[in-house]
Amino acid sequence: MSKNDYLTLTGSVTEVLPGNNYRVKIEENNHTVLAYLSGKMKQHRIHVIEGDRVEVEVSIYDYSKGRISYRHK
Repeated sequence: MSKNDYLTLTGSVTEVLPGNNYRVKIEENNHTVLAYLSGKMKQHRIHVIEGDRVEVEVSIYDYSKGRISYRHK
């Protein structure tokens, strides 16, 4: 997949699940996405908790899964 195959959406974390998985509610359409942390966020030990605003990269082929790429301050 190329970089053009992803949409970057903003949402908030609604639930923290085991195994570095999160439920993120997208702000634009109130859709819920199952997301995981990107490798750079794991590498730099950036913690995400419930209520944080995050940017999620969602594949254009499957809107139900995504990757958290940025945590807003």
